Amino acid sequence: MDDLDTLARTIWGEARNQGMDGMAAVANVITNRVDIDLHNDRKPDWWGEGFSEVCTKPWQFSCWNGNDPNRLRLLAVTASDPQFSDALVLAAAAISGKLRDRTNGATHYFAPKVVKPPAWTAGLRPTATIGDHVFYRSTT
Repeated sequence: MDDLDTLARTIWGEARNQGMDGMAAVANVITNRVDIDLHNDRKPDWWGEGFSEVCTKPWQFSCWNGNDPNRLRLLAVTASDPQFSDALVLAAAAISGKLRDRTNGATHYFAPKVVKPPAWTAGLRPTATIGDHVFYRSTT
């Protein structure tokens, strides 16, 4: 899979029920992880380098986890699915740098309706709430 396909599948897998704004916000988080250099050393960061590596980093985006019931659907979805078609458009905009960041620089998010606040949220203030997701920016 290339960056466009991997990013679109991640957007679809994480937020297909969140509308265009929610899907774009997930794309923003991924783009922010790709763009940030945490230690200003121009070396690969913990999240990985590039869209595909950031998206598929183990345990970062649950849709890629082997135990996620969505994973088989994620791997099989095609552009005939309207939400995946939208995800492809958003992914192309993100990769080209034309997708506006509606998360205020967020690098993380979670869905409070699905899980309790994860430990990583301790001491962080939300940067945005979009759809069912709450977004945060971590500096480490």
